Amino acid sequence: MFKNTLITLLFFLLVFNNVKSQEVKTTKGNHFELKIAPQQKAILILFPCYPCNIEHTQTEAAFLKDIEKEGISTLLLDYNQKLYLTEAEKKEYVDVLNKIFKENSIKEENIFIGGFSSGGNVAILLSSYMIKTKNPIQPKGLIVVDSPIDLEELYKSAKNDIKKNKDADAVAEGKFLIDLLEKEIGTPQENIEKYKSFSPYLVSSNSTDNIGYLKNIKVRLYCEPDLEWQMKNKARKYEDLNAFKLEKVYHSLLNLGNHQVELIKTKGRGIRANGQKHPHSWNIVERENLIQWILRTS
Repeated sequence: MFKNTLITLLFFLLVFNNVKSQEVKTTKGNHFELKIAPQQKAILILFPCYPCNIEHTQTEAAFLKDIEKEGISTLLLDYNQKLYLTEAEKKEYVDVLNKIFKENSIKEENIFIGGFSSGGNVAILLSSYMIKTKNPIQPKGLIVVDSPIDLEELYKSAKNDIKKNKDADAVAEGKFLIDLLEKEIGTPQENIEKYKSFSPYLVSSNSTDNIGYLKNIKVRLYCEPDLEWQMKNKARKYEDLNAFKLEKVYHSLLNLGNHQVELIKTKGRGIRANGQKHPHSWNIVERENLIQWILRTS
């Protein structure tokens, strides 16, 4: 009788421990939310768009749903309102990431860093900085989702949106960007070297200073150049879009010798969580293909 009871107890303990080992461990801290996969094969670090936060990323990035079950841990950050990073900010952000990794015993392997919109700018600059400084956190891959990587072109596009006066939101955003960039950096005509230093990439000079260190890692550049939607709603041509600049940086990375870089132009995926059609969206990232890309060993 005692023996049978002991066996039953041991069985339930084994089942309980097995179930517990399959649970996703969630940790929330200052500026981050970490979900550790039970059988971690990789970790995905994501930065939000300019006005966004962790909750926005969770709502809009549909590919994140239950991604931990695939063996991919996630670290979502709310470091926002950044189109670029100073050297001091790069060090600060990397120190924060190192601390998170250390305090939560995260394996420093198969690390992927990404971001949407301005968050993609942050992801590029931080990835380059980590590789350059030989930080313990070394990105294996980089994900850039419809990001304004060229601040000079962003300034020009903002001016054009104001001049065209096609869309009230575009005009308001244009005025905001002009004010922000002039206040923080100045105009491109007067301070082109600052624009070159702060931008992940500058089309006008094919500057590779901030992408040169990415030549040996996997890179995915996502965009949805829906020209019909852009012309109808914003009066924008292809050259006005983030897609145009991403295509330029794609070719620059190829020329630098990166044969793992991909430019992914999607169609019909630009739909936000509220059902609104908009090509500037987290949703252009397709889930299954992304998971396969992250977990692919070669």
